[in-house]
Amino acid sequence: MTSTLSSADQAVFDLVARRHLPGADRALPLLSRSANHGVLWLTAAGAVAVWARGKHPKARRAAVRGTASLALASATVNTVAKWSVRRSRPLLDTVPLVRRLKRQPITTSFPSGHSASAAAFVAGMAMESRTLGAALAPVAGAVAFSRVYTGVHYPSDVVAGAALGVGAAYAVRKLFPVRTLAAPRARVAVDVPALPDGKGLVVVVNAGSGTATATSALAEVAMPRADFVHCDPADGRLLEELEQAARRASELRGALGVCGGDGTVNAAARMAVRFGVPLAVLPGGTLNHFALDLGIEEVQDAAAALNDGEAVKVDLGRFSTDGSFLNTFALGAYPELVRIREHWSPRIGGWPAGVLAAFRVLRDYRPIEIRMNGERHQVWLLFAGNCRYDGLGLTPQRRSDLSDGLLDVRVAHAGQWARTRLLLAALAGTLEHSPVHGMSRVRRLRIDWIQPGTQMAFDGEVTEAPGKLRLDKQQEALVVYCPLSR
Repeated sequence: MTSTLSSADQAVFDLVARRHLPGADRALPLLSRSANHGVLWLTAAGAVAVWARGKHPKARRAAVRGTASLALASATVNTVAKWSVRRSRPLLDTVPLVRRLKRQPITTSFPSGHSASAAAFVAGMAMESRTLGAALAPVAGAVAFSRVYTGVHYPSDVVAGAALGVGAAYAVRKLFPVRTLAAPRARVAVDVPALPDGKGLVVVVNAGSGTATATSALAEVAMPRADFVHCDPADGRLLEELEQAARRASELRGALGVCGGDGTVNAAARMAVRFGVPLAVLPGGTLNHFALDLGIEEVQDAAAALNDGEAVKVDLGRFSTDGSFLNTFALGAYPELVRIREHWSPRIGGWPAGVLAAFRVLRDYRPIEIRMNGERHQVWLLFAGNCRYDGLGLTPQRRSDLSDGLLDVRVAHAGQWARTRLLLAALAGTLEHSPVHGMSRVRRLRIDWIQPGTQMAFDGEVTEAPGKLRLDKQQEALVVYCPLSR
């Protein structure tokens, strides 16, 4: 059987060597060399990331996933596969001199690393963006074919490499699932006005937030009849502008729009509730957690919901110093944990970035002391999410139900060997079973005493915590536009 396969492999190799493709004798060796060490694909990923910045988050994620898949495939080929098989390179007797690479590879032949990298990168890209994957697939196919055409690989080397590359992309997807946007489950049907082309919509743009300026430019094209108010946060007039915009939206019987980060969206939500108008969220921040949980990734998603008059009611979290939160509330080292995770996640992926963030925080920060339910606790952090967050971990990220009436509470306890146990549980993915990581879902939470100097964070805003706190919910208090008919 092995002899038959080898004979077939050699026969196909010789057939390709005897064939001449117009223009390929110079183009394919050049293309093959450009893919050395993944340079071609890393350049493509960089170009896509630059092009997508602030406009096409799906394309940017595709570049990151493609790069991660390439890295896994390359590592697997060079550390395991080649050394396991140790197949010799083909003899070049039948390959025309003009096609041969100036520098012949010195590693073993099976499988083809170039083919694995090409297939991994394009398959990873396609998992996030079929359009980008389809655009790059012919290039990947040409790179794989060039390895046989230039005489450095047998056809089976290329086929095995491509299969390994696709497998690497699926392995990366298993570790870091593809983000699937979906509207939150609607518990109550909401009758809101349709606002075609943004008629009746008054949008406040926080020019200092993330991608707000670029996003608002796209929104003004998609919603030409909306009113846009650009606000410089340095002026200190954001709340005033939001109040005026909410009052104007109420007079127009329209909606209040907001383009900015989660902190800006939080402030707009309070104004929308106060004036009894629906809220429309444009993803103009750096992270856009609330918008993504609504199923709004791009301006077109919000525009479609406004045109069709689609909306849901969502909960608003509250804490006893007259504050509110749409996403999360936390005490302790949580702000630093999130900052580190978000800094590294585009580079190394969400799960490794979360583990790195936990390590840095547990190494560098001291636990805080609180009194809760009549008992004193030393904790690294206390997290309360507005509604249940899917998945487990110290920094959960997504919600599918924004009106369940619950606070998702998670506590990282301090104590003997607590740091080591937390890190091992995070690495193993078993935090739910760790005795130093507590979880509960409640309708309200009371903290009777908080160590002075403790930091408090809510929706990206950080300040010093008061001496005691009470957290609860305003269930289904906010009406917000989001696409329901996906």
